[in-house]
Amino acid sequence: MAKAQLKLVSPATNMRTVMPTRKPNSAYRTREHLTANEVDRLLTALRKNRHGQRDALMGLMMFRHGLRVSELIDLRWEDVDYTSSTLHVRRLKNSDDSTQPIDGQELRGLRALQREQAPKSPFIFTSERGSPFARAGVGKMIERAGETAKIGFQVHAHMLRHACGHVLASKGTDTRTLQAYLGHRNIQHTVRYTKLSPGAFKNLWR
Repeated sequence: MAKAQLKLVSPATNMRTVMPTRKPNSAYRTREHLTANEVDRLLTALRKNRHGQRDALMGLMMFRHGLRVSELIDLRWEDVDYTSSTLHVRRLKNSDDSTQPIDGQELRGLRALQREQAPKSPFIFTSERGSPFARAGVGKMIERAGETAKIGFQVHAHMLRHACGHVLASKGTDTRTLQAYLGHRNIQHTVRYTKLSPGAFKNLWR
């Protein structure tokens, strides 16, 4: 995909240097979230990876808990309470922390990952060397999975957080609950999900 270019002049050499500049998001895709069906396809693609169980669990938890990439890779085993089936989510970007339920699929995946993790680490998601994932690594993994799943546009990891908001809004989740779940301090950041929810127009023609 061709990129726009920006010409800069070096003071030392008085030579022009051509630097690539990124186009706006609208040039790459028409929306910033995935549908529930697209999330399923993405997770199926992640399961085909060499470490498919781990990678699919990463995608699933980003979606189910509306996690940013930095929040995902900072998850630690101490954040998981198997007894109460809950996950403590530490939010970034001045967002509010929360404790959220974990369903059976996530619990089974977490237990299996914890048993097989070598070397052991306080972090849930680690590389083969035992170090926490880097943001860029997660981003590339999700982007490749989007291509494998033939989503139809360039997928980025933050779309899973947006997908969480849109899917919960379409299920009728009230705005205040959704705000608390995603950790938004400003409710205006949450309203964008409810505005685009098809449920708001469901009975207009009945």
